[in-house]
Order: sequence, then C-alpha cells, then structure tokens
Amino acid sequence: MDKMNRREFVGASLAVAGALSIGAEERAEALPLPRKPSDRVVLGKTGIKVSLVGMGTGSIGWNHQSNQTRLGQENFTRLVRHALDNGINFFDCADQYGSNPFICNALKGVRRDKYVIQTKTGSRDPEQAKADIDRFLKELGVDHIDSLILHCATEGDWTTRFRGVMDVMEDARKAGKIRAHGVTCHSYDALKAASESDWVMINQVRWNPKKSHMDNEVDTCKALFTTMRKKGQGMIGMKVLGEGDLVKENPDYRDVCYRFQIESGVVDAFVVGLEKLEHVDQMIHGTQVALNEVGYRFAHEV
Repeated sequence: MDKMNRREFVGASLAVAGALSIGAEERAEALPLPRKPSDRVVLGKTGIKVSLVGMGTGSIGWNHQSNQTRLGQENFTRLVRHALDNGINFFDCADQYGSNPFICNALKGVRRDKYVIQTKTGSRDPEQAKADIDRFLKELGVDHIDSLILHCATEGDWTTRFRGVMDVMEDARKAGKIRAHGVTCHSYDALKAASESDWVMINQVRWNPKKSHMDNEVDTCKALFTTMRKKGQGMIGMKVLGEGDLVKENPDYRDVCYRFQIESGVVDAFVVGLEKLEHVDQMIHGTQVALNEVGYRFAHEV
C-alpha cells in the first residue's frame, strides 16, 4: 500500500474527525459550531433549531404563576422582546408557570419561524393531556408547539406508568400539533428511565456546577447526560444558577455557571429564568466569554 503524504494524512484525519463529530451526535442537520450565544444549535435528532441560550419563564413557578408572570404583561413583554432583539429565539414555558398566554401576547406580530416554543403538561391522565394540548395551542396562539414536555417525572417507572400520556403526545406529534416530545425529571431514577427510552426526544435536565437542586452528584449526572446526548436525545440544561441560590452571595458566579454548561459537553442548549433586562445581558456576556475561551463542546470531546 502506498504511504500517504502529510497533506493527504491531515486531510483524511480532518474528514474522519468531522464524520465522527456528526455521526456521534446524529444531528438531524449539521450546523456550524456556535460562536455566539444567539447562534442556532439542533436539539438532538429533532431538527429543532434553537439559540444556544434560551429564556425560562418559570422562576419559582407553581399554581399557574411564576416570577416572570408576576412581572405583569407589559414587563414580561419587554423582557421577551429584549431577549428576542438579542438573538434569543427559544422560550421555555409551562402550564404550571401560567406563562403560555403571556408568551403569546409578548410575541404578537413576530413571525412564527422566528421563535421556538417549549411548554409542559403536568397531566398524568391521557384524556386530560389530550385536552391540555388543544388548550395550549389556543393559549399560545400557534398552530403547532415545537416541544412538549411531560413535566416533573419522579417515578423510576414513569415510562410504563404514564404510557397513556406518552401515547397521546406521540399521536399529537404525528398529527403535526407538536414537533417533539420529552420530559423533565426530578429524580435520578426517573432520569435513568428517560435515558433508556426511545420515546424521549428531549430531556430538560437540572445541571450546574454545585449540585444545587440536582438529582445526584455532578459527576454521576454528567456520565448519564453524556449517554443521553450520544444517544441523540436533545439535551437542555436548566437550574443553571440553582434557582438563584448559586449567585445570592456572589453574583459574579453566574459566569462560572454559564461556562459550566458550555464546557461540560452534555447539553445542546440551556435555559435560564430571566427576570430583568440585565439578566439577559449578563447571560449573553457570560456565555460569550465561555465560547471565546473553550468553544462549543460535544460529550465525546470532553
């Protein structure tokens, strides 16, 4: 066999590396690696393109309200539009937060292809979940929901216990009412079940550097999240600031938290519960610094 010259070897190596990168992630559509927080990434195999950073609307969210909705519609809209003006197209809502109608009003007049909506149902009854989907479409003022999440699974057997709800969500996807379905887990046993499920297209996972409001030790979760991402499940980081606990004494620690999301290599994107205009600016700045220093990471690279 003829020996490769150096140029041929380097070219072949780069081609293989590129193929491995795309193959390992099984991206629905390859995109350039993001260099800015507003650059688009793909959530696993879903084909859904979101900004690397997204806006959460559920800080202290319960009983159909949250810190964001408690701002009132005018201030909520100002916050969403500031995020949108800075290239953020991903908005994370939930019935539990009461934020569906708020995001609808905030995005009035914006072209549908300019934003991505994720919302969540807490229903465990199939008929109620079916009714939720139709109600959410009306509350959001859209003809489809990009990502619908089964909210707050804690049971290790949730993939069998709530199979009826999962089937309803799958039927909604086939009917074009939603583009993808997934789960947020609030126990490690539930996370393990999610990692083994072919139904799960998107995982929204609690992930930060100090295990604040997380489901296990950081290293233990990282190993599981690595498996999830390599499998092609879309991975979204949440509790990035540990519900704010990680920045109460040291506000500058938020930049460490943003860098952690980027450097860990186990999430495609992450969302933060933003409550003020400056929170948007701080998230963008901190994420930009991290991108400049370490770049966007994949699980197999870490």
